[in-house]
Amino acid sequence: MLPSKKTIGIIGGGQLGKMLMEAGKPWNLKYHILDVADAPASSLAEKHLVGGLMDADKIKELAENCDVLTYEIEHIHLDALLELEAAGKTIIPSPKILEIIQDKGLQKLFFKHQNIPTTDFELAENQTEWAEKLIKLKGDKVAAKLRKGGYDGKGVELVDKKVMLEQYNQIPFSEPVVLEEFVGNAIELSVIVARNSKGEMTTFPTVEMEFDPKANLVEFLFAPASISHEIDEKAKRIAMECIFKLQGIGVFAVEMFLNSKGEIFVNEIAPRPHNSGHHTIEACYTSQYEQLNRILLDMPLGDTSLISPAAMLNLLGAENVNGPYEITGLETILAIPGVYIHLYNKATTKPKRKMGHITVLGNTLDEVKKKAATIKQVQGMKQL
Repeated sequence: MLPSKKTIGIIGGGQLGKMLMEAGKPWNLKYHILDVADAPASSLAEKHLVGGLMDADKIKELAENCDVLTYEIEHIHLDALLELEAAGKTIIPSPKILEIIQDKGLQKLFFKHQNIPTTDFELAENQTEWAEKLIKLKGDKVAAKLRKGGYDGKGVELVDKKVMLEQYNQIPFSEPVVLEEFVGNAIELSVIVARNSKGEMTTFPTVEMEFDPKANLVEFLFAPASISHEIDEKAKRIAMECIFKLQGIGVFAVEMFLNSKGEIFVNEIAPRPHNSGHHTIEACYTSQYEQLNRILLDMPLGDTSLISPAAMLNLLGAENVNGPYEITGLETILAIPGVYIHLYNKATTKPKRKMGHITVLGNTLDEVKKKAATIKQVQGMKQL
C-alpha cells in the first residue's frame, strides 16, 4: 500500500543504493544508508549513518530505525546480520544466502550439491595445495578466484596451468582459492531473477556481456542476448532453479557461461541488483531497482518485459587519470537519439573504477550495437 510507512535501510551507499533510491523517489519511499561520508547515495538518503560496512554496531544502529534491511554489496558483517535476522529483523536477501555467496568455495559446493550445472573445480587452501589440485583439472588454463573478498574483477586471475606447476613464485594468491576449469570461447550471459516472499518469481530478459580482458569488468552489455529461443529458455530455467534452491527473496543476478556445444554453466550469483541489469531502468517496464523496492515493500512483482533492444556501457576510470576528473565527449553522445547517461556522483576516479554507465535504446539490436560502438570511440576522461 502506498504511501508506505516503512523505512528501508541499505547497507552500503554506492551507485546501486543510489539507483535503488532513485527508483523509489516517485513513490516517496524513505531510505537510511550506512556508508562512508562521501558515499554516492548520500545526497538522496533521508538519513546517512557514517561508518564502515564491517562495523557490527553501526549495522545494528541502522537496523534500529528501519523496518527492512537490504544490502548493495556482499562484503559486509555477516554475523551481525545473522544475529539481527534471528531476533526478527526482516533482511532481504537473507544473510543465510549471503553466507554462501560471500565464499566462492561454498557457492561452487552449493551448485555441485544441488546439481546445478557449473564448471569442474577444486578448492586450494594455500599455495602448497595448488599442484595437486591443478593436475585434476582439464585444459591448459584455469580461473583462480579468491574465496573471499574479490569484487569488480579483483581477486580473479586466469592462469596457465603449466606455468603454475613449474614456477611456484608465479602463483598469484596465497589465500584460499577456487580453481575452476576455463570455458574457452564462451558467451557470457546473465539472467536477473526476482523472487518475493510469496514465492512468486520472474526473470528479466537474458543479456549477453562482453568483458574488458584486463580489468575483467563488463565493457558492453546487449539485451536481448543473441541466442536461440531454446538456449534463452534454458538459461532462465537454470537461473530460476538457482534462486528457488537458495530459497532466495530479493533480486539476484545469475551469471553463466555458454559454450560452443550449447551447454550452460553457472559462474556466480550476486544477491542484489547487478551491473548486468542497469539497462532495465530505461529498457524494461519495471527496472531491477523498482522490482527490489516492490519486494522490500511486499508488493506485487512488476512486468519485466523489454520495451526495446538495449546496450549498456560502463564508464570506467581511465588508466592515466587519478583524482578529480572530467568525462569528455558527452555533448556528442547526448546528441545520439535513445541515449541515457547515469553518473555515480563519485568525486574522484582511479583506473577502471566504475564512474557511471550509458544505456542505449534502438529499434533493433544491430542499431544499438552501432550506437554503442560510436559512444565507445567518443567517450573519454581527463584529469582536472
